[in-house]
Amino acid sequence: MSDVSEPVAHPPVTDWVNDFDHTDPQWTDDPFPIWDELRAASPVVHTERFLGCYMPTTYEAVREIANDTEHFSSRRIIVRDVRPEIARNAAPPITSDPPVHKPAKQLLLPPFTPDAMKKLEPRVRAICNELIDGFISDGKVDAAARYSKYIPVRAIAHMLGIPESDSDLFVNWIHMILELGIKDETMLLQAVQEMSAYFRTHIEERRSRPTDDLISYLMNAKDKEGQPLEESHVLGSLRLLLIAGIDTTWSAIGSSLWHLARTPADRERLIAEPGLIPIAVEELLRAYSPVTMAREVVKETTISGCPVKAGNMVLLSFPAANRDPKMFPDADKVVIDRRENRHAAFGLGIHRCVGSNLARMEMQVALEEWLKRIPDFRLDPAGTVTWSQGTVRGPRQLPFLLGKAM
Repeated sequence: MSDVSEPVAHPPVTDWVNDFDHTDPQWTDDPFPIWDELRAASPVVHTERFLGCYMPTTYEAVREIANDTEHFSSRRIIVRDVRPEIARNAAPPITSDPPVHKPAKQLLLPPFTPDAMKKLEPRVRAICNELIDGFISDGKVDAAARYSKYIPVRAIAHMLGIPESDSDLFVNWIHMILELGIKDETMLLQAVQEMSAYFRTHIEERRSRPTDDLISYLMNAKDKEGQPLEESHVLGSLRLLLIAGIDTTWSAIGSSLWHLARTPADRERLIAEPGLIPIAVEELLRAYSPVTMAREVVKETTISGCPVKAGNMVLLSFPAANRDPKMFPDADKVVIDRRENRHAAFGLGIHRCVGSNLARMEMQVALEEWLKRIPDFRLDPAGTVTWSQGTVRGPRQLPFLLGKAM
């Protein structure tokens, strides 16, 4: 391997079935036809890139891997160009395997119950309206940069008890870890170190002045033996909450607004029938699922008839699973009143997302408040929509022209 400070160059893909690359610009811009091509070829495909990586292309193959913790480990959850030493408590529970996983996950469930989200909802509505106030009279806006990005950033900051004004710092760390860090180990390590230092400062403050927030909650939590959590566990979980609580929902809100800007019939229907928004949110999550996770093959096995070898990574694409026509009729269409919708946007198996109640609430509130105040909007033909690369996909530039503001 080259020195860790040297990012790996990736040649363009010319054969998707045998040489896929989820960081290729074609995949970033429009992955849907690529997934169709891969699915038509095989339920599991392989690339030599990323030191060897499989990708299940069907819902069934994704489900099989997600539920198999014997052959597939979660100790690495991002497919990257290097595989350094496994960090202890990197981001529990998402990087934990059984039997350590269950107690780590159960610790995090109470702050994310539906009742806890109801208490948070007024703050999220206020954030949405504060953001809209900042651009509604301008006639145009980059909705990713000015709206969808800041709703989950400020909401999770509120829950953690850290300043919402530090939002840009958090966004930069996410960019370093989830995008730049795929090919540049130095960036990843720098972001992890900076986040840990940031949270250590807040932990120290709370030793003398306890607070009612997620940082104090984790500081006071006990492991299954009744002992306080190790510092590395507290820091790992805090890093996870900050990253997982921002990028995923920012992407999902942005993709939803992108869809509504391009599909006036759906937009008009949701304005006329706001009660349909929760069902539409589920369909938008299915159609534009933001999150692709990874597993490491730790024991040779077979998935949907395809052999997979130990030592390789697996790109576990929940978004591709959600476009499988065997699982979803009209899988490539957005049907905003789709009633049966067992989508995998929040994952499958033991690692299903702890924050799903938070994400749903934020998406619903973000769309409700936007459509109430900005019923008329469209993509700005003079601008360019850009999408994030890698593990989490969502619009990073979303230029809109705003019609008559209410």
